[in-house]
Amino acid sequence: MAGIYLHIPFCKQACYYCNFHFSTSLSQQPALVKQLVREIDLQRNYLSGAPVSSIYFGGGTPSMLPQADIQLLLSKLRDTFPVNPDAEITLEANPDDLSPGKLDALRAAGINRLSIGIQSFHEPDLRWMNRAHDSQQALQSIINAKAAGFDNLTIDLIYGGPTLTDEGWAANVQQAIDLGVQHLSCYALTVEPGTALDQFIRKKKVAAVDSDKAARHFEQLMQWTAKAGYEHYEISNFALPGWHSRHNSSYWQGQPYLGLGPSAHSFNGGSRQWNIANNAQYIKSMEQDKVPFELEELTAVMMLNEYIMTTLRTSQGCILPVVAERFGTDKRDTLLQLSRTFIDKGWMILRNDTLVLTPEGRLFADGIASDLFF
Repeated sequence: MAGIYLHIPFCKQACYYCNFHFSTSLSQQPALVKQLVREIDLQRNYLSGAPVSSIYFGGGTPSMLPQADIQLLLSKLRDTFPVNPDAEITLEANPDDLSPGKLDALRAAGINRLSIGIQSFHEPDLRWMNRAHDSQQALQSIINAKAAGFDNLTIDLIYGGPTLTDEGWAANVQQAIDLGVQHLSCYALTVEPGTALDQFIRKKKVAAVDSDKAARHFEQLMQWTAKAGYEHYEISNFALPGWHSRHNSSYWQGQPYLGLGPSAHSFNGGSRQWNIANNAQYIKSMEQDKVPFELEELTAVMMLNEYIMTTLRTSQGCILPVVAERFGTDKRDTLLQLSRTFIDKGWMILRNDTLVLTPEGRLFADGIASDLFF
């Protein structure tokens, strides 16, 4: 199976914490959609005929696209790739875009899963983040989506922010549970270099992020979602049984995927490539039938480290027989030996020849993975 990602690099305004590639000017949107269609043609052989089980419109804010553009892109993808009839087709959306009319248009265009950027149901949090929507729109967007017939929803929530109290965080998570949202993607507020938040902290206009609060919120999140029946199947992702994200799971399982649009990444098992993160240069290059990307060939060690990193993030864990088969028994034995430190700390368990992080270990997932790298 394979996945396809389309990057739609346009937003109404810049959230202070965001470091994704986007533009607040829509002047290039028609030209960029035209070149996305061209890139689909130029990349038709990238997935080597693998069936496509998921398509994901990310960004940016893909919900700003007109229905006709979404239909055009999906039609072109289906004409070019072997897209499964029951493919998961996700579109990221901001709450302020999801009017009843817009939701009907998205369903008519072929979208069957929405990823809604709620971030918080509380007004102070949204204002501090510089989100385009308010708390009422956050709530109403989910109600509207369900009323429009969307039965596969995921929402984003951010924890650890300076305006978010423990009580507010509990209310955010409970609101999502009460609304019957099938999937939650929850992220600690992080300070990315070059963002407005980074500049504000450097200039002491806002306080630095409280890592202790973020850790506490994450621990609370694991407890609350487990009690509500959600499966913590990846560090940042929680889903009711049967509602795991097919597209994101393909990343963690090492399946091939094609990224289309400025800044989009692709992976075919042996190499990784990423498109230029500049709308004007992307359009100019595509007009000359040249996909503007950089390429990195992956060595065996790089692939092993990536396998360790991605699998440890999941509830399935790092399977030692797979390490032995793909990378050698010596690598398996070394990995097991290195893991003893974390097993002894109670951060990891060895279960059925598989290394799995404990709830406490998930707090340190990135650091544990890096310590296990070859």
